[in-house]
Amino acid sequence: MSGKEKPNLKWEELSFGYIKPDFNIRYHYANGAWDEGKLVEDDIINMHIAAPCLHYGQEVFEGMKAFETKDKKIVVFRPDQNAKRMQLSCDRLYIPQISEEMFLDAVQKVVRANERFVPPYGTGASLYIRPLVIGTGARIGVGPADEYDFIILVTPVGPYYKGGFKPVEALIVEQFDRAAPQGIGNIKTGANYAAGLAGDQFAKKKGFPVVLYLDSKEHKYIDEFGTSNFISIKGDTYLTPQSDSILASIINDSLGVLAVDMGLKLERRPVPITELSELDEVGAVGTAAVITPVSKIHHGEKVYVFGDGETPGQNITKLYNKLLAVQYGECEDAHNWLFEIK
Repeated sequence: MSGKEKPNLKWEELSFGYIKPDFNIRYHYANGAWDEGKLVEDDIINMHIAAPCLHYGQEVFEGMKAFETKDKKIVVFRPDQNAKRMQLSCDRLYIPQISEEMFLDAVQKVVRANERFVPPYGTGASLYIRPLVIGTGARIGVGPADEYDFIILVTPVGPYYKGGFKPVEALIVEQFDRAAPQGIGNIKTGANYAAGLAGDQFAKKKGFPVVLYLDSKEHKYIDEFGTSNFISIKGDTYLTPQSDSILASIINDSLGVLAVDMGLKLERRPVPITELSELDEVGAVGTAAVITPVSKIHHGEKVYVFGDGETPGQNITKLYNKLLAVQYGECEDAHNWLFEIK
């Protein structure tokens, strides 16, 4: 570890924004192979004006967090699953593969190099880790790049939503679709998020911080929130939609495991919009926010209310607290999810 002093930051007051750390790590792909990579202090990227990532959107990314645990270790939550998901994304967009070994080694190196930016235990903050792969070789015609950069940046962050673990109201938007059938909704690429901006802004202008999309083929089934998976509690069951257009969430998968540990049943299946009236609790889940409780969902003139419409549901609260306890080393890591930085 670096042994350097931590920066003078108000850790408990951090927003979900960018603060420059000491290093990022970069690898370059050319002539059919990745180089050995290097730590870089500069956080500006120079690339060719004809880079395919700029013109044709050939890029993928990931998101995960590192934590300082109760016993002062630094751990990353399930980065092996991020490596596997990035491999699926690379396959879909004709980007050279990054092995799991290379991915995890890069995470180890960049977090270790920025150890002093890992927020102290007990502050509620974490070190956000953003791997990305971009096509950088010059190309004017449509087609995959000849050269690529694999970069991991890190930055200390606070809660994704300023209010923290507090219920929000969501709006179902049917004027825009999140992803097309047989499209790229199930991979983590910037194109999906750019396509969702119109729906997100439409909802925000109406006073809703969260937008919920329906399936783009029939508009009959729950798809996912703008930046998060949809989860729910129905009786004694943890229920989450299943679709080829939904991005598989590592947090959703983890919460499903914890739900079973808690004695709940687990169901992954298409969830028709008509079933909203039967749900007891709803949450939006992802790496950034972990779980954002959803108290109400508005659909046209209809409003679906979950629980008392004011406070987070009992089961979602338990799941949220349990997952954080695992991430911060406050309980047993029964499923070996924590990757220690050494």
